[in-house]
Amino acid sequence: MRRGLCIAAALLLVAGCARHPVNVSTESCVSVAGPVVAKVSADLQPRQNTEPLVPMTVANRHVPAACPKVAIIDVDGLLVDANLAGPYSMGENPVDLLREKLDAVAADRQICAVVVRINSPGGGVTASDVMFHELQAFRQRTGKPVVAYLLEMSTGGAYYLATAADAIYAHPTTITGGVGVILNLYNLQDTMAQISIFSQPIKAGELIDMGTATRELTEQARQLLQQMADEFHQRFRELVVARRPGVKVDDPTTFDGRVFTATQAAERGLVDRVGYLEEAIREAQTRAGQGEVRVVMLRRPNDPARAPYAVTSNNPPQGRWSPISLPGLERSRLPTFLYLWQVDPTLERGSGQ
Repeated sequence: MRRGLCIAAALLLVAGCARHPVNVSTESCVSVAGPVVAKVSADLQPRQNTEPLVPMTVANRHVPAACPKVAIIDVDGLLVDANLAGPYSMGENPVDLLREKLDAVAADRQICAVVVRINSPGGGVTASDVMFHELQAFRQRTGKPVVAYLLEMSTGGAYYLATAADAIYAHPTTITGGVGVILNLYNLQDTMAQISIFSQPIKAGELIDMGTATRELTEQARQLLQQMADEFHQRFRELVVARRPGVKVDDPTTFDGRVFTATQAAERGLVDRVGYLEEAIREAQTRAGQGEVRVVMLRRPNDPARAPYAVTSNNPPQGRWSPISLPGLERSRLPTFLYLWQVDPTLERGSGQ
């Protein structure tokens, strides 16, 4: 509340305080003497993530500091290789942040095991694959056991990432699965015409704009894009079969993009056990061959974690305030092909990561 009052006061006072631009941050308080006239613009900057990660104890505080530690690495929200910046957001890149946390864990000899706590609908095909690769490489490089814990939702690319772990635990009410690929395309030709907007591209290469929202998708473009989606889907399917040997290869319903409850996923071999976070932590602890351990999370000093369910704010404003988001118009902001369970197009950019 104090910060909000400070911003409001600053904007009122700065209005016309000089003939030159004045930068006002969210912590700034400005005062002037005398009447002033000026134009004012304000930009709410994301919180800075320049500080290094530090381990913060979130469970088993009674255990001596010299004892081994289990690290919880939280992966939340949309998985894209981009900085998700908005007001009061940390402005983190989910792909970059995962690698940074894994490097910090690898450098800490006290950390004996990792629990990757995932709560995400999925994300970009490439971002998901890079995160899977980084987690798998971490396991092979360090030998530290990794347990994936699926919280509220772990579908599409989030489940793709989870398969890199040694074991997968699912919360009893988890929604998971979603082994499929989606490319969101929209035909806005008639809508644009109603407000007298008409496309007139100059292009070289007949198919350079295939999938454009300014006209109907041609059959040739549809076939080409479908082939690409099928290739990415086959890659996802092969990865699940390789990493989850208990999955029945001849059951097509496991790979048709549908999502499952935790018990359904366990029956299909997609997860190892249904349980709570403390059980996943004990699994990691047992795999590391340790007795009592402290449980830590790696966070920026200005983003404290006091409990194992702490989430870093990383919610860009467009995802909350736009009435609708059309990815066909925003190729520079979003990936195209997605490993994502998506039932509402307004949720694309939201991220709790």
